[in-house]
Amino acid sequence: MEFHAIEIAKPAADVNVIVGQSHFIKTVEDLYEAVVQAVPGVKFGVAFCEASGPCLIRHTGTDAALENAAVAAAQAIAAGHVFVVMLGNAFPVNVLNSIKSVAEVCRVFCATANPLSVIVAEHNGQRGVAGVLDGSPPKGVEGEAERAERHALLRRFGYKQ
Repeated sequence: MEFHAIEIAKPAADVNVIVGQSHFIKTVEDLYEAVVQAVPGVKFGVAFCEASGPCLIRHTGTDAALENAAVAAAQAIAAGHVFVVMLGNAFPVNVLNSIKSVAEVCRVFCATANPLSVIVAEHNGQRGVAGVLDGSPPKGVEGEAERAERHALLRRFGYKQ
């Protein structure tokens, strides 16, 4: 078995990426519906690696650049039943529950705007996601000032009152 670290390229630093695994060709359409229903006016792209039959990367979205980025990420990962969502003007927290409620979604590996590498295992012509490397390691423990900034940030974003 071989392992590969696949760096995921994003069209802009503030783009969020969601990587997950599903199991059926209708995933791409169901993910599209889940995301647009969760955030009206959302800009995103989704790509899904079909794992049987023609083994195509199925894709859709509301923004061509984000859709192309999702396809490029799916091509780089090249593992069956993996999907990639690139979000432009929304945070993953706005769409994750909708994505996880899609019947064919098996798991979500990550949702991040950080630098991201996907660890892919390859064996006998098959590829699968073994895990992800998301962002940087901790540089310390938050103190009172950092705690206050965290509280303020969540309130500025409207996630807490």
